[in-house]
Amino acid sequence: MRVGKITSVNFNQFKVKVSTEVRGNSVNLAGVIYYFGNIGSYLKTTNSIGEQLICEVISIFDSDMKGDTAAYDIDSSRELLLKPIGTITRDERFNLGVGIFPAIYSEVNIVTFEDMKLILQTNQDKDLCSQVHQSFHLGESKNLINYPIDISINSFFNIHSAVLGNSGSGKSNTIAHIIQDIHKKRNNSAIGSRILIFDVNGEYRNAFADHEKCPNLRVRFLKPNIETAEDGYEPFYLPHFLMNIDEWSAFLMATDATQRPFWDKVLQESYKFYMISTLDGDARQRLINYLRYKICNLLLTLHAQGDSETAIITAAKSIIYGLVDLIQLDEGLNTACNDEGILNDLNLLYSNCTIHFGQNDDKLKKALETVRNKVDEESLREVMDQRATEETFFDYRFLKQAANMALLEEDARGNGRIREYTSTMMTRLDFFLDNTNCLFMRESPSGIRDIDGYLDWLWNSKRTVPEQTNMVIIDTSELSRDALETLTSVTSRLNFSYRKKLKGSQRREKPIHLVLDEAHRYIKRDTKYLLRENIFEQIAREGRKYALYLLISSQRPSELSGTVLSQCSNFIIHRIQNEVDMKYVYAILPYFSDDFANKIKQSVPGEALVFGNCVSMPLHVRIQQASPEPNSENCKVHEEWFKAFPPPPPPLPPVVEGATSNE
Repeated sequence: MRVGKITSVNFNQFKVKVSTEVRGNSVNLAGVIYYFGNIGSYLKTTNSIGEQLICEVISIFDSDMKGDTAAYDIDSSRELLLKPIGTITRDERFNLGVGIFPAIYSEVNIVTFEDMKLILQTNQDKDLCSQVHQSFHLGESKNLINYPIDISINSFFNIHSAVLGNSGSGKSNTIAHIIQDIHKKRNNSAIGSRILIFDVNGEYRNAFADHEKCPNLRVRFLKPNIETAEDGYEPFYLPHFLMNIDEWSAFLMATDATQRPFWDKVLQESYKFYMISTLDGDARQRLINYLRYKICNLLLTLHAQGDSETAIITAAKSIIYGLVDLIQLDEGLNTACNDEGILNDLNLLYSNCTIHFGQNDDKLKKALETVRNKVDEESLREVMDQRATEETFFDYRFLKQAANMALLEEDARGNGRIREYTSTMMTRLDFFLDNTNCLFMRESPSGIRDIDGYLDWLWNSKRTVPEQTNMVIIDTSELSRDALETLTSVTSRLNFSYRKKLKGSQRREKPIHLVLDEAHRYIKRDTKYLLRENIFEQIAREGRKYALYLLISSQRPSELSGTVLSQCSNFIIHRIQNEVDMKYVYAILPYFSDDFANKIKQSVPGEALVFGNCVSMPLHVRIQQASPEPNSENCKVHEEWFKAFPPPPPPLPPVVEGATSNE
């Protein structure tokens, strides 16, 4: 139906005079009401080669200039200003932008639901339509009122996406609704989906504990630092032995120059201490042989310092005492060292640490030669060349022993300031060993010794389909900042490392989607995060090739890593009123405009601007309410403040004078 005619054509806007036949701001076509007289409404016109140009109303006004006669059947004083958006070609394909502009006095018509269906047609595979679901319902269009917006599942989920907006603007609701809509699809349900949510505010369990879903789908709720299941959560573990040297260095705040090499040595020695305490037979003897060599080498290094014999013997006694103390801290290690004669060797060395008139008379040196002669050089080289990999299991309790052993070695070399240089790192190590905030890193699931086993535990992938996990929600709301960054980074890195090992078509099977709630807390745009190279930046650059995708949620896009945000191809942007955040979004997105900025600022909670690969043109959408909702509702202060005064307690019974208690 004709609305009016174009009276002015500019490269970025058309002026339209509304026809006198049109009364009000809406028309009825075949029983459907279409609203055209609103800011943001869609209208269309045609160019000289028969292409339809889709336009958006950006201004409505009443012209006060009236001619004596009507020209070209235009005699209304109402005018519209349109912004061209895209073109429907003659072969019914929609493209953003306009090639050939309309002529003056071209007719302007209503954009119907059929037009929108053509514009927003999802990339559907007709051969699969009867077998798999290809879209999810997002909400209703704010531009074409009452038109349902469905988004292509493949276009949205096969690339990184971002949901941005102020606190309370509806980000959590949007993410919850999208996943709920996917989960409730039946007949070929989403049993191949795997979604991992880092729930920083502890709000998603409310949305997924009892939501409508296909019975073949399973959601798992995990929480760190709990010892048994509680409130519907299972304990979450992130085994320390799966952390690499970068992640350890970041968590301990180790510097590259001194502390990183020191900690690398500590990890290797921890592994060897653990092996001594658990192995037996020839394997244990080879490791005991290595430990005997380390003890001798440590004392020989001290002896070669050239200090006075009194100073050397005093330092040697301190080192030997420290070694005995380290060994006796663990029962298994103490038993092994006692059985293999290490403790006897230390007693021999200690008994020869004597001074008579300032001289030792080479007693310690001779005792060292006796112990050193027990060392098997051939097996020693084999153990020295053996290095534990990043996922080799060891008991965390040996970290302190290995660190003290490394400090003793540096003391023997005369590096008297090593304890000063490593004081921060050693304090962080004590925090890891003793603080309940790190319990989830110290413990591990039963029987887990490598990455594959850990991910099998996380996703229950070895079980049959109804028992496999399709979504994992990790409640991190009670973690400190450094523990949060470690948990999110290491868990994501483990999934990424596993995906990178897959070959051929396996890379595209069983895709994983990481939902990063409050992402600005652990994906910083500067170097203030703990890890030198944030794993999420690497996933943003390379994850698509391995079917590992990010869905980022943040209220502070200006604090997000520019690398991560620039790799996102789909955006759902709720209300943002902070000018710094708006400028950052404007700068990092290539097709952002002032019109978009105005829509974002004016959006009410629950509304969002959607653009990117998943839609053919930017859409202003009212997102459907999640059911049930995430636990993110605002406090109703007036209801909490103003309440009925509680009734007074019942009066006490009167006391009768002279009454005595029963005996």
